[in-house]
Amino acid sequence: MSRPAALPDEGRRRAQIDQLLPQVDGGRFPVKRIVGEPLHVEAHVFADGHDQVAAVLLHRKAGAEEWTETRFTFVENDVWTASLPLDELGRYEYTAEAWADPFLTWIRDLEKWVRAGAGEEVAVELQVGARLAEEAAARARAKREKEGGGEGPAEELEGWSHRLLRWSRDPSVADDPGSLLGTEGPLDGTLQRLAARFPDRSRSTRYGRELEVVVDRQRARFSAWYEFFPRSFSPEPGAHGTLRDARRMLPYIREMGFDVVYLPPIHPIGRINRKGRNNRRTSEAGEPGSPWAIGAEEGGHTAVHTDLGTLEDFRAFREAAEDEGIEVALDLAYQCAPDHPWVEDHPQWFRHLPDGSIRYAENPPKKYEDIYPLDFETEEWPEMWRELKGVVEHWASHGVRTFRVDNPHTKALPFWEWMITELKAKHPDLIFLSEAFTRPKMMYRLAKLGFTQSYTYFAWRNTKTELTRYMEELAHGEAREFFRPNFWPNTPDILTEELQSGKRPVFISRLVLAATLSSSYGIYGPPFELMEHTPRQPGSEEYLDSEKYQIRNWDLDREDSLKAVIGRVNRIRRESPALQRNETIRFHSVGNDQLLAYSKTDPEGTPPVLVVVNLDPDHVQSGWVELDGPVLDLVGERAFHVEDRLGGGRFLWEGARNYVELDPALTPAHIFRIQSRLRTEVEFEYF
Repeated sequence: MSRPAALPDEGRRRAQIDQLLPQVDGGRFPVKRIVGEPLHVEAHVFADGHDQVAAVLLHRKAGAEEWTETRFTFVENDVWTASLPLDELGRYEYTAEAWADPFLTWIRDLEKWVRAGAGEEVAVELQVGARLAEEAAARARAKREKEGGGEGPAEELEGWSHRLLRWSRDPSVADDPGSLLGTEGPLDGTLQRLAARFPDRSRSTRYGRELEVVVDRQRARFSAWYEFFPRSFSPEPGAHGTLRDARRMLPYIREMGFDVVYLPPIHPIGRINRKGRNNRRTSEAGEPGSPWAIGAEEGGHTAVHTDLGTLEDFRAFREAAEDEGIEVALDLAYQCAPDHPWVEDHPQWFRHLPDGSIRYAENPPKKYEDIYPLDFETEEWPEMWRELKGVVEHWASHGVRTFRVDNPHTKALPFWEWMITELKAKHPDLIFLSEAFTRPKMMYRLAKLGFTQSYTYFAWRNTKTELTRYMEELAHGEAREFFRPNFWPNTPDILTEELQSGKRPVFISRLVLAATLSSSYGIYGPPFELMEHTPRQPGSEEYLDSEKYQIRNWDLDREDSLKAVIGRVNRIRRESPALQRNETIRFHSVGNDQLLAYSKTDPEGTPPVLVVVNLDPDHVQSGWVELDGPVLDLVGERAFHVEDRLGGGRFLWEGARNYVELDPALTPAHIFRIQSRLRTEVEFEYF
């Protein structure tokens, strides 16, 4: 026999809050926003019967005791909205409270009776209002006693109570209820605004949980990354470059317009089982090994490889980068070479085979003999967690605020949530880029746990359908609340089949797609701008003679370099606020599967951007772009002009349907800035 349901603690709470948005997984994880950007909150609020309801958004910085309240505004169909200002980095909490409001109900009904000319009902309602005003005055007095202050609202409300009683007994009001509609009557809004400051919330309903929003700095949403190996930039060909040598790369990177420079691991490289050129299992004398085989007798994750320099050299490199307007990102790879100090000091942190030896990193049939993975099921996990967090704290103390995290999906997920939450409580400006080329749900989970940005599947999305569906998922699906994509056309691990063609239009189109579809993107250079395209072997996505295993020398002044094109694209990004966000992207019909057209708009009203890319590197493609959505709303059916910021030229367009043609031999893409105001005809140039 089932037990009878228990009575609620208060059965007279009539308002319902059916939903509070945005939220991720029922509020289990925070949503993400940028400092200075308001959080627009939507609540679904209603009550039984016909009484008016009211609702407030409660919000505060995480850890604060007092809530700040912002009134919700009714939209339609029980949907209410309010905005939470996000003026500081860190975490905010928000929830909602709603109640059936007797005063708002009384005001509504009084106006109906007055306009109906029902004198007797109006007299009764005025008496009801007098009582409600007196109750509001009592709440105002109680608030004053609690917070201090002189006479004011309580006395005003008492005055209204007296006037309402007097009007209820006035025969002239009963004969002419319309007189109450005057500027000093109860319906002119003055009484309503005053009483709204002291509502009866004794039976209010609080939303079931407190939600969170993590507020990051602007670079979390908009950034351009450049990855390079410092050891390849010695002025002496073949010699091991230093961080001092690498400083000479900074003006080159700045001229191309990148604002984040990402260095692969700069730590000592293990000597035991060091990999050789092209990932050979054995190395020859003088071969540098893989930077991801971290640790040797010189130190581990908090040390600098002696061939690169010292901590002081790193500090000088970071400061020189900042002088160029570039932020330094370090690689965070939680794994060890066999001669890492942790192996001797903490052998329990690693998995052992039956013979007692430590198991190498494996991805059968691949085996990485130069790396030991950490065992996140070790009995000593608390000590290991604290040590790993200490690595980030060490580099944060040396001015690093951005980390690219290697393979986070192969480490314990509770660890990431704990570590990132702990670190960002102290350093809310930290940025963590997740390098997790894995299953979608795992990638999303890592983002929910705290990773600021994530690598994506962009490198393998090539067709119009693939690109459109993927970007729609990221920008307009549920992921938009927590997942910030960072598009990379190549990495030291990824040389896609598309890029292996070596065709210049392919490299340019992939650059434009990465840089304009996503507000954050990156390239691994110099191989990208120099169009390096030879794989280690057929069917492989590994570069031949990869910098992961050897030192390379690059001719940065080659005439065929894409550095000028890259610089132009990054300049367009910086000068176009519409390209600095993802949620406004909209795809437009072209009628040609080889042409991809999409636009982005800026809520602040700066010019929208329309991008058209020819996905065919070998042939001229043309079609009619049909604008819709916000872009069409802007231009309407009037004549307007578009300026191609990438290839040059200004074109006169009219209405929603306009012709485009792209010859990949000239340029595979247009990046149009749309101007809604038509200039005089003499100002146009036609190409």
